[in-house]
Amino acid sequence: MLNDLKQQPADALLALIKLHNSDPRADKIDLGVGVYRTGQGDTPVFAAIKAAEAKLVAEQDSKAYLGPEGDMGFVEALMPYIFGKQDPAMGGRIEGMQTPGGTGSLRLALAMVKRAGYNRVIVGKPSWPNHNQICADLGLEVLEFNHAAADGSTDMDALRGALGQAQAGDAILLHGCCHNPTGIDYTNAEWDEIAGLILDSKVLPILDLAYQGLGQGMEEDAYGVRRVLAAVPEALVCYSCDKNFGLYRDRVGALYAMVTDPADLTRVMSNGHALARANWSQPPDHGAAAVRLVLADEALTAQWLDEVAEMCERMRQVRAALAAAGKTGGVDLTPIGSQNGMFSIIPFTPEQVQEMRSKHGVYFAASGRIAVAGLTAANIDKFIAAVADVTA
Repeated sequence: MLNDLKQQPADALLALIKLHNSDPRADKIDLGVGVYRTGQGDTPVFAAIKAAEAKLVAEQDSKAYLGPEGDMGFVEALMPYIFGKQDPAMGGRIEGMQTPGGTGSLRLALAMVKRAGYNRVIVGKPSWPNHNQICADLGLEVLEFNHAAADGSTDMDALRGALGQAQAGDAILLHGCCHNPTGIDYTNAEWDEIAGLILDSKVLPILDLAYQGLGQGMEEDAYGVRRVLAAVPEALVCYSCDKNFGLYRDRVGALYAMVTDPADLTRVMSNGHALARANWSQPPDHGAAAVRLVLADEALTAQWLDEVAEMCERMRQVRAALAAAGKTGGVDLTPIGSQNGMFSIIPFTPEQVQEMRSKHGVYFAASGRIAVAGLTAANIDKFIAAVADVTA
């Protein structure tokens, strides 16, 4: 029977990594991998995490199972940063559980949506590829709308149209900040409108907050999530610590459910626990425990926030440098300066993507998505010159 399985296409990002690694040129540039890099091109372990890990080594007295809900101290410690310090549980309406990274959180959220009887998920296009892949694997229909307008702003008309056509049994999946792959985020005024549109349409919002702190700041990047939650009766929030704690390989995430009546939370979360048990049984502990220790210590929390702010500022500086190049060859890099987060899309043709690789040793996704943090003071001029050359 196993020989009846069909060959699956290779993952495009993994293939791109291999192409970059096999390129012998010393000045090659990797803008494909979605991890943060310093101005020296490194992806370091946060100093705050290192200190928390040292505490774990010294103080942790067991590796026994935690249960499918994971480390609830970690889950609760994140809540003030996501939902606000005044009432992070929204009057007892919000509860969460630990997941293996943001992907695990999304998988769990969409599985819960399916179990609850939802049939269709409204998703902006383009979006992170795994959004649609998870929906397809679960048998959820995807209704796409254009996320970005031709001028580089959000396409609010497309979003209004999608919500206007929404039906009973629909959910909508939105990026909370630092849109992947475009870097084009909703403004606060647009989030104000979106909250009302979602309330009127009665769709279930699923909010993917994977890059908090890397756009405009921790508080600023939470605006959209908080604004929607203040307006609607129920929602799901998917959270990732992989980027803003640098815990990529430790897979640290959380799923939060907000319900209308706090009395419903036990029943709702029991479904999350059951689905987790059937998928990964129990999440990995180490990274979440380190986050919990960081957030339990005022000095480590301050150190972590400084490290996140430094990351944010570096990417803003890279964006400013690209924007300053303005019209470069046949493309305008100016809009990149007003975008947020780790990614942007440059409108290269497929032939230009290939020429950037073959002629200049610059590697990024075929969609034109670049990982902004892959650019440094040492290589950004080369990149801008390459863009000018291939798009002239």
